[in-house]
Amino acid sequence: MPILAGKVLIPDADLSVSFIRAGGPGGQNVNKVASAVQLRFDLADSVALSDAVKQRLRHLAGRRLTDEGSLLIVAREHRSQEQNRREAEQRLAELIRSALIEPKIRRKTKPTRASGLRRLEGKTRRSSVKRQRGRVRDQD
Repeated sequence: MPILAGKVLIPDADLSVSFIRAGGPGGQNVNKVASAVQLRFDLADSVALSDAVKQRLRHLAGRRLTDEGSLLIVAREHRSQEQNRREAEQRLAELIRSALIEPKIRRKTKPTRASGLRRLEGKTRRSSVKRQRGRVRDQD
């Protein structure tokens, strides 16, 4: 089933799912059943995403990005294979959704003259308060 992330539909051709044995809760069941899920998203060859989104996704992926250019998500929290599969798909969708958001470009701004004056007045006021905390001198 294709994954819907925001307004982007990731086709099954870009995904591969494999099941491995997982540690954690489950007792003897864990040793017998391959319930952990490895979801691999072929980021390098995907046509569903633009180059800019792919670049942001590479940055967000961090150590989940393999040398081949695939995004590897491992889910092993749940005891059932199906729950782990859903968890991995949700994590991938969330990563793609966050990569779709284009960061705003920061433009340098200069402080206004009034704000600069207010800042200096505040510094002067604070300076006088600190100066008045000093020792009291006799005026005799």
